[in-house]
Amino acid sequence: MKAVSGKILFATLAVLVLSGFATVSAQDKLRVVTSLPDLKSIAEFVGGEKVEVFAIATGFQNPHFVDPKPSYILKLSKADLFATVGLDLETGWVPPLLNSARNAKILKGGAGYVDASTNVPLLQVPSSVNRGEGDIHIYGNPHYWLDPVNGKIIAQNIYEALRRVAPGDQAYFQANLNKFNEQIDAKTKEWIAKMLPFKGTKIMAYHNEWPYFEQRFGLQIVDFLEPKPGIPPTPSQLAKVITEMKRDNIKIVINSPYFAAQSADLVARNVGGTVITLATSVGADPGIKTYFDLFDYNIAKMVEALQ
Repeated sequence: MKAVSGKILFATLAVLVLSGFATVSAQDKLRVVTSLPDLKSIAEFVGGEKVEVFAIATGFQNPHFVDPKPSYILKLSKADLFATVGLDLETGWVPPLLNSARNAKILKGGAGYVDASTNVPLLQVPSSVNRGEGDIHIYGNPHYWLDPVNGKIIAQNIYEALRRVAPGDQAYFQANLNKFNEQIDAKTKEWIAKMLPFKGTKIMAYHNEWPYFEQRFGLQIVDFLEPKPGIPPTPSQLAKVITEMKRDNIKIVINSPYFAAQSADLVARNVGGTVITLATSVGADPGIKTYFDLFDYNIAKMVEALQ
């Protein structure tokens, strides 16, 4: 009887120990918070099974305007790493969240803080700032993740932070980073090849968020439906765009998920053109689950319209 009781006690202790190990193992994952889902996708690729990643913004939100919720503060207070696009894109909502979270390791200068724009070759850096010109980004255009080659720089920045906070897993993170870079290189060649027949094609856009995409894939954005960045389209600006499109035989207007379609539709109707709503981030469409999906989706949309 004693032997049986001893076996039961041993089995019970073993279960408790093993469940304790399971709890520790689950808690051992690095808690990563990112501002945008694109950074989340890249962090998941580089961090692999060692990370648990949460993105604050969704893929169909305008990244300039995100409501800071108390639940985000709680996530940030427990985070080991925080990645931001930077360049004042999220200036209205990231600083208040970080300040409220009171987590020193994810503040600027902390081991877990990632400015994903570090070392990115920036476009449209203004020589002077005049707020009368609209929503001007003083450090340069911040939509740099829309060039997949810049995805490699983002991945490198995230990798550097991961190895700072978890140096014992550096080799694991490095292997994932290498794999990510190889896939980006291969896919970028594929995407460029698909767009090559349309190199130099002139198009219009609602908002100035496509210069990196435009440069990488050989397009030429002639004008914007917004008269100035962040200023809604005016009748005079739409008339100007229509005139330009008719003059240059431009048939494509690019829109984003979070901008109303009425202005773009009006312009397209007047020139016999087409409005393409491209995805600005991972998650903008249910089928866009990864950073690679983002470009598969946008390139397919562009090729279909340009053909």
